[in-house]
Amino acid sequence: MAQFQFNIIKNDPLDGHKGTNAGSISLENVAPVFIDVLEQHAFIDIGAMHARSEVEKRVKWIDDEEEVKGPDAKPYWLVWVTTERGAEGPYYAGVTACYMLVNKTKKRAFKRMHEHVNMMDKSMKHYIILEQIGGDNKKILADFLKQHNAEMWNNAPSELKSQLNVSEQ
Repeated sequence: MAQFQFNIIKNDPLDGHKGTNAGSISLENVAPVFIDVLEQHAFIDIGAMHARSEVEKRVKWIDDEEEVKGPDAKPYWLVWVTTERGAEGPYYAGVTACYMLVNKTKKRAFKRMHEHVNMMDKSMKHYIILEQIGGDNKKILADFLKQHNAEMWNNAPSELKSQLNVSEQ
């Protein structure tokens, strides 16, 4: 499987165009990064852009988290990462996270759909909202972002590094 690369929009394809698709939102520079809380690793599954990632397949989404819990339940953080290009080069611009609990054995899963939509939107607007994911998951995400693209990490805003408890060097 080919590794997903973050896309960076170089030019607005609709610049100066007032017709079809004017005002549409491009998702080209947004990537879904999952943190597997139990396995303690992060990975990209682009299928999450349409709620069709491997994590999300073959389960029924319900509103009752208690019904999903059990020995086979796996917690995840879905992190929406938005990239941009600035004067210094590409960087991680918006990073937000939302929780989900998946139990493949029960074929049930829990997530708050409105939260996922809102967090994606906030990431695209360059918000950084990661306080809720906890220290271990922050380290996993920081390591993943650094390893995935050191230039984007180095150019990332200090707020991202601060929320991930990484000191500027």
